[in-house]
Amino acid sequence: MNYTFRKATSADIEAIWQILQYAILRRKMDGSTQWQDGYPNPGVLNSDIKKDAAFVLLQGDKIIGYIAIMINDEPQYTEIQGKWLSDGDFVVFHRVALSKAYSGKGLGKLFMNFVEQFATKNNIYSIKADTNFDNVEMKKLLENFGYTLCGEVHFRGTPRIAYEKVIANHLVL
Repeated sequence: MNYTFRKATSADIEAIWQILQYAILRRKMDGSTQWQDGYPNPGVLNSDIKKDAAFVLLQGDKIIGYIAIMINDEPQYTEIQGKWLSDGDFVVFHRVALSKAYSGKGLGKLFMNFVEQFATKNNIYSIKADTNFDNVEMKKLLENFGYTLCGEVHFRGTPRIAYEKVIANHLVL
């Protein structure tokens, strides 16, 4: 299958919102409290796009997934209960979601690889992320890709578990 990522535009918001609505429902069906409080929403998507942080996963020209990726843009991470592995620049990703037709097919690795490529392309070797304590699927994905549990952070009054992965600096010979 031919999968690619590209920057999202405002023309993509409807397709992205449909994908996120399914992800919100799936979190609920899995018994998770994550994303059950009106977040994320179309306003968050607009903000991601304006910040140049919004990316869509495509199969051919069909939007099948969404992720937001930012550099050094998570103020809550300064208040960790625990300790990060590193203190320098970092990439952070949020709002990982796949359309219903592609969910459960092992495509999470595409997102994780894309985030690492984004980081190394920007000469950043720390990737940080967080998720709800009850989001078993994301916790498993992070752990399978070598992320280390570093502690707890809080968003909108809710505790979340925080992970970091320090990727190897590729030497150019």
